[in-house]
Amino acid sequence: MQPDEIDWKIIEILRERFIPNNAIARELGVSEGMIRQRVKRLKEAGILKIKALINPDVLENLQLAMVAINITESALLKKRADQIASLDNVLSVSFTSGRYDLFAEVLVTSNRDLVRFLTEELPNVEGVTNTETFMMLRSYGKFV
Repeated sequence: MQPDEIDWKIIEILRERFIPNNAIARELGVSEGMIRQRVKRLKEAGILKIKALINPDVLENLQLAMVAINITESALLKKRADQIASLDNVLSVSFTSGRYDLFAEVLVTSNRDLVRFLTEELPNVEGVTNTETFMMLRSYGKFV
């Protein structure tokens, strides 16, 4: 499924702010039922996910880190990415080009929590050969 023009307008509105379906319908000049059906279809297709996001820079005791990861076998890259993505504290995992195979975005409560992730959780994923961790000291416009 590929979104059409109305779907993209719905997505754009919801990316800016959360508003009820009836307000979106009024803004686009369509029925609330149409918006409800389209949002449901977009969610079921895996195109849209609605959730609350937080700003880690504003809240105390939250640190964002990027963990660059190399994997032993490229054939197992997707499997290892799925395993890493399922670990606690992992927000997302991306395939990358260049020096590393994967980047994992990790949200932790402290340095101790990051050390626990790196020494207790990540080593349980077979095939991780090495990592490099980058602490995000300040992010602009980043909500997780």
